[in-house]
Amino acid sequence: MPSFRTSHVVKHTPDQMFDLVSDVESYPQFVPLCLGIKIKRRFPGSDGATVFVSEMEVGYKAVREKFTSRVVANRAAHRIEVTYVDGPFSHLENRWTFADAGNGACRVEFFIAYEFRNRMLATLMGGMFDAAFRKFSTAFEARADQIFGV
Repeated sequence: MPSFRTSHVVKHTPDQMFDLVSDVESYPQFVPLCLGIKIKRRFPGSDGATVFVSEMEVGYKAVREKFTSRVVANRAAHRIEVTYVDGPFSHLENRWTFADAGNGACRVEFFIAYEFRNRMLATLMGGMFDAAFRKFSTAFEARADQIFGV
């Protein structure tokens, strides 16, 4: 199963990065391959977390797919967990964590693992997804710099 993990320090606080990543409605403005997203439901979870179900449309050129995920955004823990609900995958999970790194900075950790349900779709989109995930951390960091300043 393809997966990707990255960890690096950014010049923004854990709260700022949590806010940026949990603002999924803004993803089409800067996230690679994200064409659109809508929140289908939002409700309170345990431990003060916010839970929402979102539908994201991803694509490149003529290939487009939609998938639904369940997101648990726990501000107190500085953690966001995403699990797969429906769409072209047989498996999808990702996690974000934001740890204080001192001096107004934080360590951002991102992990994603996924597997397409259809072998043809995996061939068509797998390489694009791998490339996009490798650009995620820089896309989020650039967006944070734009919103919060450097």
